[in-house]
Amino acid sequence: MITATNRALRTPPARAGAKGAGLSPSAAMPSLPSLTGLRWMAALLVFGLHVNNFGYFGGTGGRFVKWGFGAGATGVSFFFVLSGFVLTWSARPGDRALAFYRRRVARVYPVHLVTLVLALIMAYTLAHQPRPTPKQALANVLLVHSWWRPWWQTLNPVSWSLTCEAFFYAAFPLLILVLRRLGPRGAVALGGLSMAAVLVLARADAHHWWKYALYSFPGARLPEFVLGAVAARLVLLGRWRGPGLEASLALALIGYFLVPQVTPGYTATVCTLVGFTLLIPAAAVADLHGLPSLWRGRRLVRLGELSFAFYMIHLLVLRTGTQLLGTKPHFGVLAGLAVTAIVFAVSLALSWLLYEAVECPARRLLLRRRSSHQAPEPAPAPAAAPD
Repeated sequence: MITATNRALRTPPARAGAKGAGLSPSAAMPSLPSLTGLRWMAALLVFGLHVNNFGYFGGTGGRFVKWGFGAGATGVSFFFVLSGFVLTWSARPGDRALAFYRRRVARVYPVHLVTLVLALIMAYTLAHQPRPTPKQALANVLLVHSWWRPWWQTLNPVSWSLTCEAFFYAAFPLLILVLRRLGPRGAVALGGLSMAAVLVLARADAHHWWKYALYSFPGARLPEFVLGAVAARLVLLGRWRGPGLEASLALALIGYFLVPQVTPGYTATVCTLVGFTLLIPAAAVADLHGLPSLWRGRRLVRLGELSFAFYMIHLLVLRTGTQLLGTKPHFGVLAGLAVTAIVFAVSLALSWLLYEAVECPARRLLLRRRSSHQAPEPAPAPAAAPD
């Protein structure tokens, strides 16, 4: 669901080199802070969706929140595309699969494990909380629960997207090998096939050709990850020809507000996928060439660093709030804004604590045993979420 490292964020965009040229595989990769800022906006969409689902606002306020955040689940699709882009961007020739998997585990698993334990404690201490079976709990620990639709939202519900990310990570060494053997035309063709797969899967989901909904099925979300990887490969080769940041953002917003017009669930991916696939490389190119980008601000980048922890903790905070506020309280506008602000502040504070006390120290601990002669490993890519 997906954060650039501090080292990468401190690297100025001017390191990118000549405009329009491909980047050397052996060179240190330039930073892309705008992608970190965009991560926060995607996490905020998911937060708004859950505020809507928990019914904090009634009447006109509720209708406005639904209009603005009813399509917030597409933020997870953004994370999947972004994950493919950043992993491809940070990959290096000769990088071993085991080293890659180790970095991915260090990046994602500590926060997942802590929030899973918190969710388990909540299940046995708070009223009206579903209690998982031992098999469900084990599936959550191993990040395989989303492969079986009846289990996809057990314990910490947002962790279903980590099951998808785990599948993407498993497939990535093969995917990057294929991408490096393809030229620009081959990469474009692979992207076209991925887009066609999304269209077919969306139709299958809308018409119930499959027994279970495809929204949370990891195999069905793989094409989004592949599209992000293809876009990154084209940028690396200096062959990206997409629109600029403003036009890409406009297309993404148009697609976002088209979501209510289609069948809920996986089909919404079709509305936003083109815009997201254009927006992410457009932001990357803006950073590479030093072009203006509102996503590069220092505060927004800092929030982007916290976005994974925020994504993983916010729904647990909302669930805890039901013990005090009840189910779907439908407050007026002022009361709803006040409660939302409190929940947001608590979630953000806990995400900072998770980032500083769990995510960063655990990553340093898990990655510290490297041979002195080993070359520095590429910066870890963001994990989804909803990278």
